[in-house]
Amino acid sequence: MSDEDAAAGESAPGSDDDSQVDSESDDAAAARKQNGGSLQLMSDNDDHDDDADDERAAGVVSLEGQEDSEEEDVSAASSSDTGSDDGDEFGSGSDVSDAEEDGDEPLLAIEKQAKILDRKRAKAEKAAAAEAAHIGTDMETNMEEAERFVLPSGIEVEAAGRGPPDLALISRRIKETVRLLDGFKAAKLKENETTAKGKKVKQPLRPRAEYMDQLKKDLATYYGYNDFMLDTLLGMFSVPEAIACIEANELKRPITLRTNTLKTERRELAAALINRGVNLDPIGKWSKVGLVVYESTVPVGATPEYMAGHYMLQGASSFLPVMALAPQEGEQIVDMAAAPGGKTTYVAALMRNTGSIFANEINKQRLKSIQANLQRMGVSNTVVCSYDGRELPKVLGEKSVDRVLLDAPCSGTGVIAKDPTVKSNKSQQEIYKCAFLQKQLLLAAIDLVDAQSKTGGYVVYSTCSIMVDENENVINYALRKRDVKIVPCGLEFGRPGFTKYREFRFHPSLEHTRRFYPHAQNLDGFFVCKLKKMSNTKKEADKVGEVEAEQEEELPAAEAVQQQAEPSTSGRDVKAYGNVAQEGMRIGRTKKGKSTVKPGNESTGNPVPHGT
Repeated sequence: MSDEDAAAGESAPGSDDDSQVDSESDDAAAARKQNGGSLQLMSDNDDHDDDADDERAAGVVSLEGQEDSEEEDVSAASSSDTGSDDGDEFGSGSDVSDAEEDGDEPLLAIEKQAKILDRKRAKAEKAAAAEAAHIGTDMETNMEEAERFVLPSGIEVEAAGRGPPDLALISRRIKETVRLLDGFKAAKLKENETTAKGKKVKQPLRPRAEYMDQLKKDLATYYGYNDFMLDTLLGMFSVPEAIACIEANELKRPITLRTNTLKTERRELAAALINRGVNLDPIGKWSKVGLVVYESTVPVGATPEYMAGHYMLQGASSFLPVMALAPQEGEQIVDMAAAPGGKTTYVAALMRNTGSIFANEINKQRLKSIQANLQRMGVSNTVVCSYDGRELPKVLGEKSVDRVLLDAPCSGTGVIAKDPTVKSNKSQQEIYKCAFLQKQLLLAAIDLVDAQSKTGGYVVYSTCSIMVDENENVINYALRKRDVKIVPCGLEFGRPGFTKYREFRFHPSLEHTRRFYPHAQNLDGFFVCKLKKMSNTKKEADKVGEVEAEQEEELPAAEAVQQQAEPSTSGRDVKAYGNVAQEGMRIGRTKKGKSTVKPGNESTGNPVPHGT
């Protein structure tokens, strides 16, 4: 063996030792990485403690550097896994280090990643909520502006006037205008807030009056109402409810029957009509004798049951005054406007043909219909007469009866479904004529009743009108002229009467009256009031009222008659009443110059059709 080989042989064991030491150090480093902690290096040489301490300190520093690099790797991995481009805003190693400080044991890599993802998600949700709150108001405003209705320009109006009206366009414009007017106040507030922030509104709102004017024009074109009727409806209801009432007037009311309890019961009548092919149901819990007909294979006005007087074809709204009157057996009753006899026969049925009924009708041509219905229905306690209702206290005598039913002649504004001409042929002057006649008839009805009656002393006043001048105003007048009070009418449904309406202020007890509307109860527009006569004495003239009347501007009777519209031919035109007394006629005028009738004031005119 040469010297070089011997030298190589001697150096070989040393090389193996070095490689073995390197491999051992690599295994130790791997073990330290897996445990994630700081491992202390143990030296086998006890003679060199200082050198060992230096080596251990150096080992700790290197391991801490490795842990920092591991945390950065985990953060980078979690960021790349979630596909986030947010950088350090949503993921950082500081969040995990805080979690490590809170806990006693270090977190594993997967736990660190879960913590980072949770915090990242929470921050994203918080940022999204803040952004939505910041831009939410602007988005709503922009959407409203995009959907906001714009009034037609003058050119569009002129172009539309040249040809036939586009009903589809008008209908759509009515709906958009109603939607805008319904939320006009809120929209105006938002517009003011937007302007206050210095932002420009793309489609600023116009004055409310302009939208109302456009709505009236469209309603007049589409439905055929005149300005007076539209002003009344829009003044009485909110805009959406006024449109609902107008649309309800376009539909016919259901066919209703009233069972004649003098000859049959409702259950027996319903069974007989069902066998004949009539589809019907009870009218409701509020009536024990009413039936509503949905469809029929036979004419309901020509069945054997009808001919035999088992039922009466009668509108459901005309049940209400008789129910409020509540006649008792053995009483004396007056029906001041009886034709065609539906209410009179109902009163007779409730009285079981006892006592006596005076069925008065001024129009002699309609007496035949009353007599025919009385005979067919088997009524035997009724006397038919034909007098001017205002003269009945002189004919029958004052304080001579127990109860009076006055279904007064009226404008018929509640039965437009029956007579569509009411939409266009009514005026304020005609309403004044109605109100004056109704006041006279009501005072006569009160004078007929005996306040000392043991069972009675009641007057029921009703109209098929929705006008305040014909209803609450008339009752308020009677409260001033006679010693009467308003009592509950016993009807559990319907809306209370007005105690405040525009410039009118009525007696608080008028809340006991009841109003019915086509869109609310699916009945004809109706008003019902029940009065109790407290004494037979008449009240003295109200001095305050006289002073106010003297201060009001008086119009000559002839001038007022010229201003009045021609009487309507709808319903019942009671021409026999003639021109009512024109003496002392006063029409109040407000400061704005609009003609009004205040409580206690009167106007003149001819009688008008009866609505039922």
